[in-house]
Amino acid sequence: MTRIAKKDDSAEVRRVTWVGLGWNVALSVGKFFAGYFGGSQALIADAIHSASDFITDIAIIVGARFWNSPPDANHPYGHRRFETLISVGIGLAVCAVGLGLGYNAVVALTNGEQSHPEWIAAIMAAVSIIVKEALFRYTRAKGRDIRSEAVEANAWHHRSDAYSSIPVLIAVLFGILCPTLWFADSVGAIIVSVFILHSGFEIAWPGIHRVADEGASAEVAQKLREVALACPNVISIHGFRTRYVGSDLHVDLHVVVPADMTLLAAHDLAEEVERRMIEAGENVVDALVHIDPYDERKVK
Repeated sequence: MTRIAKKDDSAEVRRVTWVGLGWNVALSVGKFFAGYFGGSQALIADAIHSASDFITDIAIIVGARFWNSPPDANHPYGHRRFETLISVGIGLAVCAVGLGLGYNAVVALTNGEQSHPEWIAAIMAAVSIIVKEALFRYTRAKGRDIRSEAVEANAWHHRSDAYSSIPVLIAVLFGILCPTLWFADSVGAIIVSVFILHSGFEIAWPGIHRVADEGASAEVAQKLREVALACPNVISIHGFRTRYVGSDLHVDLHVVVPADMTLLAAHDLAEEVERRMIEAGENVVDALVHIDPYDERKVK
């Protein structure tokens, strides 16, 4: 069967990621200085979290050129696996940042380091929440449009940054309104680190499964089976298998057809099954259809 070429989405991926990169630079610088001059350890930790986005943004911008490369002799299924690896890398990087921030906050808390934040820190935390949530919605929508798991992973990174700023804002407000709660800012930083760790796990875990050749979900697999069975002259199917290569889905299946069907007709039917699966809207890029003649002896 002829494999359908995947549309090169690298230009759109880079454009979306550059938008996020620009905002990440502005927010990380703003939060760092607001945390420094506003006396908030939690906001400085949140600034470092935003700064970690630089690495993932750059990884996606560079990686998009690789995973959109066409299949070659050494990579007959294409290079989409780079997309999965980058998604896993993003998740692990987020986890590393969370561990580092959590450790620093615990050390500060156990050492009794007092923090008395000011209003500039609260204002910057609120601005960060609004901007990062907007970036999440924009990036996720674009990622779904172009069916890019790396872009969607980066969108959830934006969401984790928005969530992490919420306890920062709460901790800063407690520190401002209740000066006796000197530990509130450090506790806020610890809570931020937990959010970051959870986000990193959520990003990396699906990619780890796909590296291990994870197949389609039961719902998607059933939908594709029904698509094949709906084709005229398809009696039954078996040997149905799927696997992801990056965000691309590959399908293998055996189709049972009438025994008296001509070779040409059977070939045309296999092409029709493949076409319908690709058009089913589940990101199928290739369907290997094996034709089996109907045999009454095997039915009995």
